[in-house]
Amino acid sequence: MRILYLDLDTLRPDHLGCYGYHRNTSPNLDSIAKDAVRFDNYYCSDAPCLPSRNALMTGRFGIHTGVVGHGGTAADMRREGAPRDFCDNLNVSSLPGFLRQQGLRTVLVSPFAERHSCWQFYAGFNEMYNTGRCGGESAEHVSPTVLDWLERNAEKDDWYLHVNFWDAHTPYRAPLSFGEPFADDPLPDWITDEVLAEHVQHVGPHSAREIGMYNSNENPNFPRHPGEVIDRAGLRRMFDGYDTGILYMDTHIGYILDALKKAGVYDDMAIIVSADHAENIGELGLYGEHATADYVNCRIPMLIKWPGGKVGTDDGLHYNLDLLPTLAELFNANKNPLWDGSSYASCVVENTEAESEKRDYLVLSQCAHLCQRGVRFGDYIYLRTYHDGYHLYPKEMLFNIKDDPHEQHDLAKQERTICEKAVYYLNDWHDDMMQTMQDDIDPLWTVIREGGPYHTKGHLEQYCKRLEQTGRAEGAAELRRRHPNEK
Repeated sequence: MRILYLDLDTLRPDHLGCYGYHRNTSPNLDSIAKDAVRFDNYYCSDAPCLPSRNALMTGRFGIHTGVVGHGGTAADMRREGAPRDFCDNLNVSSLPGFLRQQGLRTVLVSPFAERHSCWQFYAGFNEMYNTGRCGGESAEHVSPTVLDWLERNAEKDDWYLHVNFWDAHTPYRAPLSFGEPFADDPLPDWITDEVLAEHVQHVGPHSAREIGMYNSNENPNFPRHPGEVIDRAGLRRMFDGYDTGILYMDTHIGYILDALKKAGVYDDMAIIVSADHAENIGELGLYGEHATADYVNCRIPMLIKWPGGKVGTDDGLHYNLDLLPTLAELFNANKNPLWDGSSYASCVVENTEAESEKRDYLVLSQCAHLCQRGVRFGDYIYLRTYHDGYHLYPKEMLFNIKDDPHEQHDLAKQERTICEKAVYYLNDWHDDMMQTMQDDIDPLWTVIREGGPYHTKGHLEQYCKRLEQTGRAEGAAELRRRHPNEK
């Protein structure tokens, strides 16, 4: 058995051709989709980067592992403590650890462990190749290592190769020599001049006036990435930069697919394509950031091309942490009792022992940029904000994503019954989480008690001064009122 996992950082599914995007950003990924199952309601349980990949690799929610943020206590895995055996649980319960138990050689090409000091990310891998730029990689820094490994090993049997590309992550980095492939393509019509004018007045890091989080500075090393979006030209630069990054990455993925076909292994191997999270580009007033627990940021692509497997689409609700129990069923192995997810193997192949669980809802979490939980159910996403991350979001928001996929119209005040249903789901999930772990603390509250989300700490006064200098003094006053104990 050979498995290639393409871990494509910050990739929105709705910016891929196979998900219906009008721009030709992903011809090679689209070619995989033709032989795969495309999952249309696939979500990271915990956003952004570190919490999401930790959930993927452990098969567990951040509330259980403790990893929900980017700093402080909530960026470290909880220790097993007295029950720890000679080896810890990750030795066999992690994604690569499990696959090693199935006889696969596990190989990683990624700088991720170093980027976030997430050393448990290495657990279970036989070989690790750190591409050395701490997440600042472009595709040309990644694909040579992958192609070299494939040249030496592709024809061997029983391997799992996990490859991490970063080109859709800020700052958008495709080299200028790649050209402007989307210069003649229209911008999305939902961001009208009126909507953009509202975004320019938005308060919060990574809003239209502060693409750099708390300022509008630009880096000359990344000319495709704007410092602010205040007009149509800036908007085009933003969308074209993101989409060009996807196409540049896709081009290098094409080199990998060519190598697999040349080795004669493409047709009979498994290929999994997914992301850690997506990217808000205008939604909720955010540009080039993954700071929320909303539909746009937490919905991720998932393509599974499995030998002899199904081809088509699936619209069931799934978490990224469901992959481990799914692989266990596909390998006819037992589900590890530590895993929180459920198998959807019946969506991938015929004749599995059990039907995939039909979930009514998902709960999504974000504690790195703000503290927020989302409930995805029916046609809706409900957002409950515990720390606004300096965005002045209300405590509750509700969006009908079927009619309003870019989350422009908050229905929370007029749809109280729907909000109450979402709160019931959230409380039910929270009760279940707290009852199925040894610890008695929700790490979301750890983040708040330690001074707030990592990316806000120490920035309040600095940001309030910028707001005052850019005509948004009322926002600065409200931030100081909301956060009297922060600086």
